[in-house]
Amino acid sequence: MHMFLVVAAALVVALMVAFGVAGITTGWVIPLGRHRILRPKLWGYGQLIGAAGLSLWMFLGILPNRFDLLPLIGWFVFMGALGLQTLAQRPGRTPRDGATRTVS
Repeated sequence: MHMFLVVAAALVVALMVAFGVAGITTGWVIPLGRHRILRPKLWGYGQLIGAAGLSLWMFLGILPNRFDLLPLIGWFVFMGALGLQTLAQRPGRTPRDGATRTVS
């Protein structure tokens, strides 16, 4: 049973990496949250950082006591990535002079 959970966790992390790379390179976001994401590149970076933090937390948390700090660091990295993904749902900065980029 433990092997099934490890494989499922590794699959989740691999999907997070794939979605993050897709968000950074092409601007594609999964359809579930596409209507809320205004900055897909920032969301993709949040996915990649979140996958790294989740990996630290899940896979290094079972090591002996001398590695106690790594899962905690992984948890904080994952929480920071969630913060980046929250910022990706807000609009970016507007130009200082108030001019828009449209032709009208």
